[in-house]
Amino acid sequence: MRNAFRLYLRYTGISLRGQMQYPASFLMLTLGHLLVTGAEFFGIWALLLRFGNVRGWTLPEVALFYGIVNVAFSLSDATCRGFDGFARLLKAGEFDRLLLRPRSTALQLAGQELVLRRVGRLSQALVVLLWSASALGVAWTGPKVVLLIAAILGGACLFYGLIVLQATLAFWTTESLEIVNTVTYGGVETLQYPITIYRPWFRKFFTAVIPLACVNYFPALAILERPAPLGLPWLAPLVGLSFLLLTLQIWRLGVRHYTSTGS
Repeated sequence: MRNAFRLYLRYTGISLRGQMQYPASFLMLTLGHLLVTGAEFFGIWALLLRFGNVRGWTLPEVALFYGIVNVAFSLSDATCRGFDGFARLLKAGEFDRLLLRPRSTALQLAGQELVLRRVGRLSQALVVLLWSASALGVAWTGPKVVLLIAAILGGACLFYGLIVLQATLAFWTTESLEIVNTVTYGGVETLQYPITIYRPWFRKFFTAVIPLACVNYFPALAILERPAPLGLPWLAPLVGLSFLLLTLQIWRLGVRHYTSTGS
């Protein structure tokens, strides 16, 4: 495990040095991500400014949901580039090279690229999260801070698991299935608001099938001191880690199914 972690750090170090060969390009791309995501939050701000609240949820409370889910997604989006572009690797026959190396294929894909420009989205989400934390007037105790960090890490794991699952399906479909993107990116858009504003079947889907509510909505309830199922907000972030571990097992099944390109 220690050697694998060292190798991952070396992979990411090489990726970062490569990207910083063009600092001007990095700065422009980062600024672009920051402006695009900033415009998204501006739309939420305009909506809440006009109507005051959404089913009883105020702007600082919605900003908390927005901040948690976008920080989590930024972390996973920056680190899962190898899995995100796996379909192209598979079609080109380059996955065979990874199989010949004496290291886990999942580790090699995870370390393929650390997308540094995603720091633009991460920075914007952190600003919104910090603003909501100060505007809410919540007593930020040690356990609440830990819960917030756990929710973010659990969300990052869950989003990473969705990308791994999308990559795994390519073993059978060859092409990457865009329907998974509707769940991943659509899930980000969905959980920028409290899940209670949606229809019951939709809430059940994002709680029981794709458990994004477990790493966003339930922890936020505990932070906001709103009524929540007993103990669930504190255990819910573990769902993200469990989901990632499950998808990695499915990934191994896909690798065993792989029979090369035949070219």
